[in-house]
Amino acid sequence: MTDAAPAAPDPAPLRVGTHSGSFHADEVFALATLRLARGPLEIVRSRDAEVLKGCALRIDVGRHYDPASGDFDHHQGDVGERPSGIRFASFGLVWKEHGEELGGSPEIAAAIDGRIVAPIDAGDNGQELYEPLVEGVTPYAVSGVIAAMNPPWDAEDGARAERAAFDEAVDLAEGMIRRELQKEQARARAADLVRGALEAAEDPRVLVLDRGMPWRGIVIDEAPEVLFVVSPRTRDWSIQAVPAAAHGFANRRSLPAAWAGLEGAPLQEVTGVPDAVFCHGARFMAVAGSREGVLELARQALADGEPATADAAAAGDGAPA
Repeated sequence: MTDAAPAAPDPAPLRVGTHSGSFHADEVFALATLRLARGPLEIVRSRDAEVLKGCALRIDVGRHYDPASGDFDHHQGDVGERPSGIRFASFGLVWKEHGEELGGSPEIAAAIDGRIVAPIDAGDNGQELYEPLVEGVTPYAVSGVIAAMNPPWDAEDGARAERAAFDEAVDLAEGMIRRELQKEQARARAADLVRGALEAAEDPRVLVLDRGMPWRGIVIDEAPEVLFVVSPRTRDWSIQAVPAAAHGFANRRSLPAAWAGLEGAPLQEVTGVPDAVFCHGARFMAVAGSREGVLELARQALADGEPATADAAAAGDGAPA
Protein backbone atom coordinates (compact mmCIF):
# COMPACT_ATOMS: atom_id res chain seq x y z
CA MET A 1 0.00 0.00 0.00
CA THR A 2 1.38 3.38 -0.96
CA ASP A 3 1.21 6.37 1.26
CA ALA A 4 -1.49 8.91 0.40
CA ALA A 5 -0.30 12.07 -1.25
CA PRO A 6 -0.10 15.00 1.14
CA ALA A 7 -2.99 17.42 0.99
CA ALA A 8 -2.36 20.56 -1.01
CA PRO A 9 -1.83 23.59 1.22
CA ASP A 10 -4.61 26.12 1.40
CA PRO A 11 -4.06 29.00 -1.02
CA ALA A 12 -2.76 32.19 0.49
CA PRO A 13 -5.50 34.75 1.22
CA LEU A 14 -6.05 37.31 -1.52
CA ARG A 15 -4.38 40.57 -0.53
CA VAL A 16 -6.89 43.43 -0.90
CA GLY A 17 -6.37 47.07 -0.04
CA THR A 18 -8.84 49.67 1.14
CA HIS A 19 -8.51 53.04 2.83
CA SER A 20 -7.69 53.48 6.50
CA GLY A 21 -9.60 55.74 8.87
CA SER A 22 -13.35 55.66 9.46
CA PHE A 23 -15.05 52.85 7.56
CA HIS A 24 -18.36 52.98 5.72
CA ALA A 25 -20.93 50.55 4.40
CA ASP A 26 -19.65 51.01 0.84
CA GLU A 27 -16.23 49.40 1.22
CA VAL A 28 -17.32 47.09 4.05
CA PHE A 29 -19.99 45.44 1.87
CA ALA A 30 -17.70 45.44 -1.18
CA LEU A 31 -15.10 43.51 0.79
CA ALA A 32 -17.72 41.14 2.18
CA THR A 33 -18.86 40.44 -1.39
CA LEU A 34 -15.29 39.74 -2.44
CA ARG A 35 -14.83 37.34 0.46
CA LEU A 36 -17.96 35.43 -0.54
CA ALA A 37 -16.81 35.28 -4.15
CA ARG A 38 -13.05 34.81 -3.81
CA GLY A 39 -12.50 33.19 -0.42
CA PRO A 40 -10.26 34.38 2.43
CA LEU A 41 -8.89 37.91 2.18
CA GLU A 42 -5.94 39.66 3.71
CA ILE A 43 -7.36 43.16 4.02
CA VAL A 44 -4.82 45.98 4.16
CA ARG A 45 -6.12 49.34 5.38
CA SER A 46 -3.87 52.16 4.16
CA ARG A 47 -3.76 55.31 2.08
CA ASP A 48 -0.11 54.81 1.14
CA ALA A 49 0.07 54.35 -2.65
CA GLU A 50 3.10 52.08 -2.42
CA VAL A 51 1.45 49.82 0.13
CA LEU A 52 -1.72 49.64 -1.97
CA LYS A 53 0.29 48.87 -5.09
CA GLY A 54 1.34 45.61 -3.48
CA CYS A 55 -2.27 44.45 -3.20
CA ALA A 56 -4.02 42.32 -5.82
CA LEU A 57 -7.17 44.46 -5.56
CA ARG A 58 -7.92 47.97 -4.31
CA ILE A 59 -11.39 48.84 -3.03
CA ASP A 60 -12.74 52.38 -2.54
CA VAL A 61 -9.28 53.89 -2.82
CA GLY A 62 -6.88 54.90 -5.58
CA ARG A 63 -9.22 56.99 -7.76
CA HIS A 64 -9.30 54.40 -10.52
CA TYR A 65 -11.82 51.86 -11.79
CA ASP A 66 -10.64 48.96 -13.90
CA PRO A 67 -11.57 45.38 -12.99
CA ALA A 68 -8.72 44.09 -15.15
CA SER A 69 -6.16 45.87 -12.96
CA GLY A 70 -8.02 45.11 -9.73
CA ASP A 71 -9.17 48.70 -9.07
CA PHE A 72 -12.66 49.41 -7.76
CA ASP A 73 -12.83 53.07 -6.76
CA HIS A 74 -15.59 55.52 -7.65
CA HIS A 75 -14.37 58.82 -6.23
CA GLN A 76 -12.99 59.96 -9.58
CA GLY A 77 -16.58 60.20 -10.84
CA ASP A 78 -16.32 58.31 -14.15
CA VAL A 79 -17.82 54.93 -13.25
CA GLY A 80 -21.36 55.47 -14.51
CA GLU A 81 -24.80 54.97 -13.07
CA ARG A 82 -27.75 52.62 -13.14
CA PRO A 83 -30.80 53.24 -15.37
CA SER A 84 -32.46 54.53 -12.20
CA GLY A 85 -29.87 57.30 -11.96
CA ILE A 86 -28.23 55.87 -8.84
CA ARG A 87 -24.49 56.18 -9.33
CA PHE A 88 -22.18 53.28 -8.67
CA ALA A 89 -20.01 53.30 -5.57
CA SER A 90 -17.41 50.67 -4.79
CA PHE A 91 -19.98 48.17 -3.50
CA GLY A 92 -21.90 48.43 -6.76
CA LEU A 93 -18.74 48.08 -8.84
CA VAL A 94 -17.75 44.90 -7.03
CA TRP A 95 -21.33 43.61 -7.22
CA LYS A 96 -21.34 44.16 -10.99
CA GLU A 97 -18.30 41.88 -11.15
CA HIS A 98 -19.52 39.10 -8.82
CA GLY A 99 -23.26 39.47 -8.18
CA GLU A 100 -24.50 37.15 -10.90
CA GLU A 101 -21.93 34.53 -9.94
CA LEU A 102 -23.03 34.66 -6.31
CA GLY A 103 -26.75 34.80 -7.03
CA GLY A 104 -26.79 32.22 -9.78
CA SER A 105 -28.80 34.35 -12.21
CA PRO A 106 -29.04 37.93 -13.51
CA GLU A 107 -32.49 38.25 -11.94
CA ILE A 108 -31.27 37.40 -8.45
CA ALA A 109 -28.24 39.67 -8.81
CA ALA A 110 -30.53 42.53 -9.90
CA ALA A 111 -32.93 41.91 -7.01
CA ILE A 112 -30.09 42.08 -4.47
CA ASP A 113 -28.77 45.20 -6.16
CA GLY A 114 -32.14 46.88 -5.76
CA ARG A 115 -32.61 45.80 -2.16
CA ILE A 116 -29.20 46.47 -0.61
CA VAL A 117 -26.46 47.45 -3.09
CA ALA A 118 -28.04 50.47 -4.79
CA PRO A 119 -29.27 52.03 -1.51
CA ILE A 120 -25.76 51.81 -0.03
CA ASP A 121 -24.26 53.23 -3.22
CA ALA A 122 -26.75 56.09 -3.19
CA GLY A 123 -25.90 57.00 0.38
CA ASP A 124 -22.19 56.92 -0.31
CA ASN A 125 -22.67 59.16 -3.35
CA GLY A 126 -24.89 61.66 -1.55
CA GLN A 127 -28.09 60.76 -3.41
CA GLU A 128 -31.29 60.98 -1.36
CA LEU A 129 -33.80 58.16 -1.79
CA TYR A 130 -36.66 59.51 0.30
CA GLU A 131 -38.14 62.57 1.96
CA PRO A 132 -38.97 62.20 5.66
CA LEU A 133 -42.68 62.37 6.43
CA VAL A 134 -42.15 62.94 10.15
CA GLU A 135 -39.87 65.73 11.24
CA GLY A 136 -36.83 64.50 13.12
CA VAL A 137 -37.42 60.84 12.22
CA THR A 138 -35.61 59.03 9.39
CA PRO A 139 -35.19 55.32 8.58
CA TYR A 140 -32.28 53.67 10.35
CA ALA A 141 -30.62 52.22 7.29
CA VAL A 142 -27.84 49.65 7.07
CA SER A 143 -25.32 52.40 6.30
CA GLY A 144 -26.11 53.85 9.70
CA VAL A 145 -25.59 50.49 11.35
CA ILE A 146 -22.11 50.20 9.85
CA ALA A 147 -21.25 53.82 10.65
CA ALA A 148 -22.25 53.24 14.28
CA MET A 149 -19.73 50.41 14.53
CA ASN A 150 -16.82 52.84 14.23
CA PRO A 151 -15.28 53.34 17.68
CA PRO A 152 -15.61 56.76 19.37
CA TRP A 153 -13.07 59.38 18.37
CA ASP A 154 -11.42 59.20 21.79
CA ALA A 155 -11.36 55.41 22.17
CA GLU A 156 -8.31 54.06 23.94
CA ASP A 157 -5.88 52.31 21.61
CA GLY A 158 -7.81 53.83 18.72
CA ALA A 159 -6.05 52.04 15.84
CA ARG A 160 -6.53 48.60 17.36
CA ALA A 161 -10.15 49.35 18.30
CA GLU A 162 -10.83 50.61 14.78
CA ARG A 163 -9.42 47.50 13.17
CA ALA A 164 -11.40 45.21 15.45
CA ALA A 165 -14.60 47.12 14.70
CA PHE A 166 -13.87 47.07 10.98
CA ASP A 167 -13.36 43.30 10.96
CA GLU A 168 -16.60 42.87 12.89
CA ALA A 169 -18.41 45.07 10.35
CA VAL A 170 -17.15 42.98 7.41
CA ASP A 171 -18.32 39.81 9.17
CA LEU A 172 -21.76 41.37 9.72
CA ALA A 173 -21.99 42.49 6.09
CA GLU A 174 -20.98 39.06 4.81
CA GLY A 175 -23.72 37.43 6.85
CA MET A 176 -26.29 39.92 5.58
CA ILE A 177 -25.37 39.35 1.94
CA ARG A 178 -25.36 35.60 2.43
CA ARG A 179 -28.86 35.69 3.95
CA GLU A 180 -30.18 38.03 1.25
CA LEU A 181 -28.87 35.63 -1.40
CA GLN A 182 -30.48 32.65 0.34
CA LYS A 183 -33.77 34.56 0.64
CA GLU A 184 -33.79 35.62 -3.02
CA GLN A 185 -32.87 32.13 -4.21
CA ALA A 186 -35.73 30.77 -2.10
CA ARG A 187 -38.09 33.26 -3.77
CA ALA A 188 -36.96 32.00 -7.16
CA ARG A 189 -37.63 28.39 -6.10
CA ALA A 190 -41.12 29.35 -4.92
CA ALA A 191 -42.09 31.31 -8.04
CA ASP A 192 -43.15 28.33 -10.17
CA LEU A 193 -45.07 26.80 -7.26
CA VAL A 194 -46.99 30.03 -6.73
CA ARG A 195 -47.74 30.32 -10.45
CA GLY A 196 -48.98 26.71 -10.46
CA ALA A 197 -51.28 27.41 -7.51
CA LEU A 198 -52.62 30.49 -9.31
CA GLU A 199 -53.49 28.38 -12.34
CA ALA A 200 -55.21 25.77 -10.17
CA ALA A 201 -57.19 28.24 -8.03
CA GLU A 202 -60.92 27.49 -7.78
CA ASP A 203 -61.64 31.17 -7.13
CA PRO A 204 -59.18 33.58 -8.78
CA ARG A 205 -59.61 35.96 -5.84
CA VAL A 206 -58.15 33.49 -3.31
CA LEU A 207 -54.75 31.86 -3.69
CA VAL A 208 -54.47 28.67 -1.62
CA LEU A 209 -50.95 27.38 -0.98
CA ASP A 210 -50.17 23.96 0.47
CA ARG A 211 -47.26 25.34 2.51
CA GLY A 212 -45.85 28.68 3.53
CA MET A 213 -43.63 30.23 0.87
CA PRO A 214 -42.78 33.67 -0.56
CA TRP A 215 -45.67 34.84 -2.75
CA ARG A 216 -45.89 38.62 -2.61
CA GLY A 217 -43.76 39.50 -5.64
CA ILE A 218 -45.53 37.09 -8.00
CA VAL A 219 -49.03 37.92 -6.77
CA ILE A 220 -48.56 41.69 -6.76
CA ASP A 221 -46.90 41.75 -10.18
CA GLU A 222 -48.75 38.99 -12.02
CA ALA A 223 -52.13 38.31 -10.39
CA PRO A 224 -54.13 41.53 -9.98
CA GLU A 225 -57.36 39.63 -9.24
CA VAL A 226 -56.07 37.89 -6.08
CA LEU A 227 -57.34 39.54 -2.89
CA PHE A 228 -56.36 37.01 -0.24
CA VAL A 229 -53.73 34.29 0.21
CA VAL A 230 -54.36 31.24 2.38
CA SER A 231 -51.50 29.06 3.61
CA PRO A 232 -50.63 26.71 6.50
CA ARG A 233 -48.43 27.72 9.40
CA THR A 234 -46.81 25.39 11.94
CA ARG A 235 -50.03 24.49 13.78
CA ASP A 236 -52.78 26.49 12.07
CA TRP A 237 -53.73 28.34 8.86
CA SER A 238 -53.57 32.01 7.94
CA ILE A 239 -55.39 34.28 5.54
CA GLN A 240 -53.46 37.36 4.42
CA ALA A 241 -54.66 40.37 2.49
CA VAL A 242 -52.69 41.03 -0.68
CA PRO A 243 -50.93 44.41 -0.60
CA ALA A 244 -52.06 46.91 -3.22
CA ALA A 245 -48.44 47.57 -4.22
CA ALA A 246 -44.93 46.46 -3.39
CA HIS A 247 -44.51 49.46 -1.08
CA GLY A 248 -46.97 51.06 1.30
CA PHE A 249 -49.53 49.55 3.63
CA ALA A 250 -52.71 49.60 1.53
CA ASN A 251 -54.43 46.27 0.77
CA ARG A 252 -56.37 45.31 -2.31
CA ARG A 253 -59.09 44.45 0.19
CA SER A 254 -58.74 44.36 3.97
CA LEU A 255 -60.40 41.78 6.19
CA PRO A 256 -63.82 42.80 7.59
CA ALA A 257 -63.81 45.71 10.02
CA ALA A 258 -65.98 43.73 12.46
CA TRP A 259 -63.10 41.27 12.96
CA ALA A 260 -60.40 43.81 13.78
CA GLY A 261 -58.43 42.91 16.90
CA LEU A 262 -60.71 40.04 17.94
CA GLU A 263 -59.29 36.84 19.38
CA GLY A 264 -60.75 33.49 20.38
CA ALA A 265 -64.42 33.37 21.38
CA PRO A 266 -65.34 36.91 20.26
CA LEU A 267 -63.96 36.24 16.76
CA GLN A 268 -65.64 32.83 16.68
CA GLU A 269 -68.96 34.43 17.61
CA VAL A 270 -68.72 37.13 14.93
CA THR A 271 -67.63 34.74 12.15
CA GLY A 272 -69.32 31.51 13.16
CA VAL A 273 -66.00 29.75 12.58
CA PRO A 274 -65.42 27.51 15.64
CA ASP A 275 -61.63 27.40 15.31
CA ALA A 276 -61.04 31.06 14.45
CA VAL A 277 -57.98 32.18 16.42
CA PHE A 278 -57.44 35.91 15.90
CA CYS A 279 -57.58 38.78 13.44
CA HIS A 280 -54.89 41.43 13.45
CA GLY A 281 -56.15 44.85 14.43
CA ALA A 282 -54.87 46.27 11.15
CA ARG A 283 -56.97 43.67 9.26
CA PHE A 284 -54.26 42.32 7.00
CA MET A 285 -54.11 38.85 8.58
CA ALA A 286 -56.32 36.36 10.40
CA VAL A 287 -55.77 32.81 11.62
CA ALA A 288 -57.92 29.71 12.06
CA GLY A 289 -57.03 26.29 13.36
CA SER A 290 -57.88 24.39 10.18
CA ARG A 291 -57.89 24.70 6.42
CA GLU A 292 -61.68 24.52 6.42
CA GLY A 293 -61.91 27.26 9.02
CA VAL A 294 -59.60 29.66 7.22
CA LEU A 295 -61.36 29.05 3.88
CA GLU A 296 -64.62 30.01 5.56
CA LEU A 297 -62.96 33.21 6.75
CA ALA A 298 -61.88 33.81 3.16
CA ARG A 299 -65.45 33.28 1.90
CA GLN A 300 -66.78 35.81 4.40
CA ALA A 301 -64.01 38.30 3.62
CA LEU A 302 -64.90 38.12 -0.08
CA ALA A 303 -68.58 38.63 0.69
CA ASP A 304 -67.76 41.63 2.90
CA GLY A 305 -66.78 43.57 -0.20
CA GLU A 306 -64.99 46.40 1.57
CA PRO A 307 -62.63 48.35 -0.72
CA ALA A 308 -58.88 48.53 -0.23
CA THR A 309 -57.58 50.40 2.79
CA ALA A 310 -54.24 51.79 3.88
CA ASP A 311 -54.39 50.77 7.55
CA ALA A 312 -52.49 47.50 7.37
CA ALA A 313 -49.46 47.00 9.53
CA ALA A 314 -46.09 46.29 7.98
CA ALA A 315 -46.06 43.15 5.87
CA GLY A 316 -44.08 40.22 7.25
CA ASP A 317 -45.69 40.27 10.72
CA GLY A 318 -45.61 36.51 11.09
CA ALA A 319 -46.35 35.94 7.41
CA PRO A 320 -44.31 34.54 4.52
CA ALA A 321 -42.80 37.36 2.47
